[in-house]
Amino acid sequence: MTRQRLSLLILIVVIAGCTMIPPYQRPEAPVPGSWPVGPSYKNGPSDPADAGADGVPWREFFTDERLRKIIATALENNRDLRAAALNVERARALYRIQRAELLPAVDAVGTGTKARVPHDLSSSGRSETVEQYRANLGIASWEIDFFGRIRSLEQSALEEYLATEQARRGAQILLVSEVAYAYLILAADRDNLRLAQFTLEAQQASYNLIRRRFEVGIVPELDLRQVQTRVDSARVDVARFTEQAAKDENALNLLVGAPVPAGWLPESLSAVASMPEASAGASSEILLRRPDVLQAESLLKASNADIGAARAAFFPRISLTTAVGTASAELSGLFKSGSLAWNYTPQAVLPIFDPRVWSALELSEVQQRIALNQYEAVIQAAFREVADALARRGTMAEQMAAQQSLVDATAATYRLSNVRYEKGSDIYLNVLDAQRSLYSAQQGLIATRLVNLVNQIRLYAALGGGAV
Repeated sequence: MTRQRLSLLILIVVIAGCTMIPPYQRPEAPVPGSWPVGPSYKNGPSDPADAGADGVPWREFFTDERLRKIIATALENNRDLRAAALNVERARALYRIQRAELLPAVDAVGTGTKARVPHDLSSSGRSETVEQYRANLGIASWEIDFFGRIRSLEQSALEEYLATEQARRGAQILLVSEVAYAYLILAADRDNLRLAQFTLEAQQASYNLIRRRFEVGIVPELDLRQVQTRVDSARVDVARFTEQAAKDENALNLLVGAPVPAGWLPESLSAVASMPEASAGASSEILLRRPDVLQAESLLKASNADIGAARAAFFPRISLTTAVGTASAELSGLFKSGSLAWNYTPQAVLPIFDPRVWSALELSEVQQRIALNQYEAVIQAAFREVADALARRGTMAEQMAAQQSLVDATAATYRLSNVRYEKGSDIYLNVLDAQRSLYSAQQGLIATRLVNLVNQIRLYAALGGGAV
């Protein structure tokens, strides 16, 4: 008899450990196995063994000490990141609740009843008052998971929890990169403001000089009015970049969640410490380690587990209700000898006709296909982000050199135009055109430097870096 009970117990454990979840196999990534090649990618990674940027902590990538302080403060104060962390705690609690369904809930219950029984219902033929008191320790409707329904739901809850954790990592990467973007944009607009102020001072000096010449009749009024247009244009730019720099600082404060000390703000792009080149390695498999891809895969696994729960609904659901304790007609007799009471009620429910279970299975299968498509779409979007960043990086050196050469050439043109005008061999309109071209080229150089730095951050974040 003992062996039979032991065999039955082992059988129950084995069956309870089984589920009807379809076997999961990671889908093939719907992207090429390697990064694009061509003229735009000539400066791409050359070391096939490079693991990429996903394992590089942000403190190692961002070497600018001011920016490090700002990012660290943002990670502590940003409300969106706090909400993401709270969502992780919420998902963890939900998973623990679902996992607890596998275990019976044991309750201690004490009851007392007192009722009047009419004479025609009484066994003695007389009306009487009946009292009954109970104290039980029992299990109320514990479902024994023979067919893995609860375990499937537990697995689904676990994967949703893991997806939430990856969402938090993704939120951290996004926050780190957004803070760095805002920091660089503020630095660039401060450079533009400084350039506009310098241009205004130069144009104001030219205006004063030409006005004196006009007053003594050396130059025509046209020259005076032409240089005045450049002075007013520079004044507009000074006001515009002053406003923009203030907005940039407000945006940075919002990301950080607190006012950033003035000593932490960047002076210029050239003062920002250089960042190491993030490498994508030789294979696009690195994308599978991105938080958003891992999140989508966890949601795919969760939908796969839901199919197992829907399949188990076609089989009997076996539950057990049991209690052991004492009972007595008097409260004082609850714990006397002979008051032991117990009950044992197993129940099996087999669905015979319930259209909902078929619809639930179909729903779970459709949701699994939706999750699969979303997973593949996330990988494709990630591949494009990295490929675009690599394409831009492959041409940035040439763009920077060309833009610097343009600045040098326009500066020389402006200088020569001034000399020719001073000698009287050229009109002032050519000087203004040269100055306008120089100002535009200098702004373009600032913009190109900004694009280069931002692209480095974009590639680093696209490869999954910044979550450590």
